[in-house]
Amino acid sequence: MISCKMLIQILEKWAMTNLALDWDNPGLAVGDPSKDISKVLLTLTVTQETVDFASKNDFDMIISHHPLFFKPFKSLRTDTPIGRLVSTAVKNDIIIYSAHTNMDIAYGGINDILANTLGLEQVEILKQTYEEKLKKIVVFVPKGYEDTVRDAMCDAGAGHIGNYSHCTFNINGTGTFKPLSGTHPFIGEEGKLEKVDEVRIETIIPESLQTKVIDAMLKVHPYEEVAFDIYPVENQGKIYGIGRMGYINESMPLKEFCEVVKQKLKTPYVRAVGDLNKEIRKVAICGGAGADLLQTAALNGADVMVTGDLKYHEAVDAGEIGIAVIDAGHFPTENILLLALKNYLDNESKQQNKEIDFHIFENKDPFIII
Repeated sequence: MISCKMLIQILEKWAMTNLALDWDNPGLAVGDPSKDISKVLLTLTVTQETVDFASKNDFDMIISHHPLFFKPFKSLRTDTPIGRLVSTAVKNDIIIYSAHTNMDIAYGGINDILANTLGLEQVEILKQTYEEKLKKIVVFVPKGYEDTVRDAMCDAGAGHIGNYSHCTFNINGTGTFKPLSGTHPFIGEEGKLEKVDEVRIETIIPESLQTKVIDAMLKVHPYEEVAFDIYPVENQGKIYGIGRMGYINESMPLKEFCEVVKQKLKTPYVRAVGDLNKEIRKVAICGGAGADLLQTAALNGADVMVTGDLKYHEAVDAGEIGIAVIDAGHFPTENILLLALKNYLDNESKQQNKEIDFHIFENKDPFIII
């Protein structure tokens, strides 16, 4: 069993909500975050069928990709589909949470899974949407405790530069302080000026981990009152973005690549735009509906874009800008998330020594081929 709040923290360690696009609405939609969770249903979209299944099988929580709510409601009547769904969830104490465009953008999320499924190499972000802001933290530690404090901070996420972790700079110096009335100093006596051999530790932290790193540092620091500083820095932080680009191992005609996409995504059909004899090597992808990235993909030299939900005028525009498109459907390009999500949650909960049952709801593509 695990608290809903802790489970959300585990999810957002992978897909931070601040990565979500402005129009999106991921996060907790229904339920009490303090509730204890033992059984979780994973789904692409929350439907009445999903909630009924969760209710009949005693699930405590539903985690979906698509948010339950996109726009504010003026009323929530139970004689409407959304009202009936919410009513069923509330009556059965079922929590509903979603990770949407933040999961599309996150490293290892839908677009990376899609790129890996299609066998792309040299994968890059298609369009940058977010840059992690960095801070520098400086803390002063009595000699002999620097390793403990440094390790706690770095284990909490400080000190990452590129592919290196635990990057810090340390300077020896002398700290001074006078414990005043009512204090309980770790070193020194009340009312007496003390001079202590200290180590100044400084390191880089992502803004999103600032609170976590400070908490970890304060937990192990021996002083009653800890001296530390936070500075803004202009260094470039980690880049995040929507969509991906990469190369297939060997070029092939568009028609042949369509067959590869069908096979890899286990979908019975795709729709193609462009010359079926066109040689394909560089591929742009975006799970779900990514036609608004066609221009970006073309400007970055992609031969084809694999996405879903392509509209007529978007197909015409693709022809005008000279990029082929494979519309593999919204469902097949996103349903690939669920197994990866289950594996992640299984591993993370085991590391927390929590026994949680994660179950994938068998979603179906709503489109039927006639």
